[in-house]
Amino acid sequence: MGEFVRVEVEDGIATIRLDRPKMNALNSAVQRELIDAARQVTADDAVAAVVLYGGERVFAAGADIKEMAPMSFPEMSAGLSHLLQDFAKALAAIPKPVIAAITGYALGGGLELALTADFRVAGEGAKVGQPEIQLGVIPGAGGTQRLARLVGPAKAKDLVFSGRHVAAEEALAIGLVDRVVPDAEVYPAAREWAATFVGGPAVALAAAKRAIDAGLEVDLDTGLEIERQHFASLFATEDQANGMKSFMEEGPGKATFTGR
Repeated sequence: MGEFVRVEVEDGIATIRLDRPKMNALNSAVQRELIDAARQVTADDAVAAVVLYGGERVFAAGADIKEMAPMSFPEMSAGLSHLLQDFAKALAAIPKPVIAAITGYALGGGLELALTADFRVAGEGAKVGQPEIQLGVIPGAGGTQRLARLVGPAKAKDLVFSGRHVAAEEALAIGLVDRVVPDAEVYPAAREWAATFVGGPAVALAAAKRAIDAGLEVDLDTGLEIERQHFASLFATEDQANGMKSFMEEGPGKATFTGR
């Protein structure tokens, strides 16, 4: 457990919880602790799914501007710019379903944190956006890349060029978030969604995530080959044998999986 980030595991669901008052600003210490948390939940076989959560009031209002403002180009180029990318890559690489539970603000680095998840649940009062342009910079933790892949280049450019805040309903309409619920229900809704993956075929879920994510970066033929290799590899697992045997003997949806 870090100073600002803790991992709580209950009923097969890990919550990566940010706790840096008042707004969960993502300074370098938080970023390093997020990398550690990503490694922890990846290695823990008891974890089937993960929720990213900043608390009832705010998800994360962005990177720590006070930390970055005095930095020179050499300092940023050699240091923090790499860390910004690394913490987001570590979270995106978690080989388990990850759901971001967004309350309050998810701005700048906070939205980039949410973009590392597979799914996003937002409260009705949530506001998301990439306001870096208002500081004379651009997103640096994946915002120009993951956002464009999620909502398309034109909508991503609108948000990045303007730096405007987007309300939950618009975020839902453009595909930036997947569900909008009352503010008080954000975390329970995210956990409920995460619970649907508990007891599932963990190796197959990880393969599906890797195939989809890797396939987005390549041409169709290469993506199909990535899929083929992952598909074939699952025939070395207990879950494949159990799942197909159960289907033939009992019908669909009755298999018990071991995650092996």
